[in-house]
Amino acid sequence: MALVTAVSNNTKPQASIQALLDLTETGMEKVNQIILSKAGSNVDLIPEIAKHLISSGGKRLRPMLTLACADMFGYQGDGHEVLAASVEFMHTATLLHDDVVDESDMRRGKLAARKVWGNQASVLVGDYLLGQSFKMMVDVGSLEALRILSGASAVIAEGEVLQLGAAQNLATSEADYMRVIEAKTAALFAAAAEVGPVIANQNDEMKLAARTYGMELGLAFQLVDDALDYGGTSADLGKDVGDDFREGKITLPVVLSVQRGTDEDRAFWKRCLEGNDIEDGDLDHAIELMRKYDAIAETVVRARTFGAGALKALEKLPAGAHVDAMADAVEFCISRVS
Repeated sequence: MALVTAVSNNTKPQASIQALLDLTETGMEKVNQIILSKAGSNVDLIPEIAKHLISSGGKRLRPMLTLACADMFGYQGDGHEVLAASVEFMHTATLLHDDVVDESDMRRGKLAARKVWGNQASVLVGDYLLGQSFKMMVDVGSLEALRILSGASAVIAEGEVLQLGAAQNLATSEADYMRVIEAKTAALFAAAAEVGPVIANQNDEMKLAARTYGMELGLAFQLVDDALDYGGTSADLGKDVGDDFREGKITLPVVLSVQRGTDEDRAFWKRCLEGNDIEDGDLDHAIELMRKYDAIAETVVRARTFGAGALKALEKLPAGAHVDAMADAVEFCISRVS
């Protein structure tokens, strides 16, 4: 069994996913070819918008997990590459839809597609990518993989609706928030990892271990993102710092600040987030309150807890380079805010 250690409070800043990149390099080249091929269409606007987002970067962590979780079992074939491309299309479609719902201006350091081509085109191209994603799942011929990924797609949509209901609502509890990020973010991480052992014809224990790893990693990843929105930089996020604040999103740093704050503090949050009345200096004050009540630090602590859960799940998977690289990915995700 590979040596898997808990995520420490002093995660090394040089934590990297380079080992995972190296292990999946050949497979990801094929995945990228599939992505470019399947993003094509006789309708010129579709590949134009799709490639705007696809070519704008992103770590492609989810499809890499699909490849790694199949490769570690010695899978032979190209089904995992097709499923990895399908996973990336699902993710890309979600980003296109999210930016419209959230009225975001930036994505991965570039103008959001909706700012270039408009909301309607962005939503419709997102729908096209989802359709292509499902076609690829069917092409692989694994009903179980299709069930897992199609189920994740439905859960993600539920999460988007849950988030919409929680937005600008200070009554949102920590449990409500966790339901949102489990559905919106962690579900796709979990599915991306689980279909690896599925396509490699592994037993239920291996499938569950991979799924648990993905779920815990996804929760840690989103918690770190939410902490970075108030404690990071635009370079860390690929979007403007404070976007969650301006969009009225109720994330864990806000939930904790509201719970721990005074009546005066809660009046501030109510004006800004429920009333959508944000003045100059309000973001700085929000960050001050979060630091005062350790809300950002506590969010990172929660992320480390889920990171430790991801590492624990790895102990059940075959020891070797892939498990070691996936452990590095946990450290990398959390070190973004260290």
